[in-house]
Amino acid sequence: MYYVYLIKSKKLQKIYTGYTTDLRKRMQTHNSGKSDYTSRGIPWNLVYYEAYASEEDAKKRENSLKLRSKAYAQLRKRIEKSSNES
Repeated sequence: MYYVYLIKSKKLQKIYTGYTTDLRKRMQTHNSGKSDYTSRGIPWNLVYYEAYASEEDAKKRENSLKLRSKAYAQLRKRIEKSSNES
């Protein structure tokens, strides 16, 4: 299974989008400072994820959220309460 996820840094008030095959391990990596890009925002909280059977589908969705502001805006609207509470 492949996961596309959004995590939020309360410290930086930023949301990071990524994809992984092991969501729990990836969250540990983000929160342990082992990921250069997210190390400054510790702690990170998972606010949303989607599961895919295909790695290609997961990568397409991740890229869509990162590169297409409309797709990202629609998702943010759907999870507005969840992303504000973290």
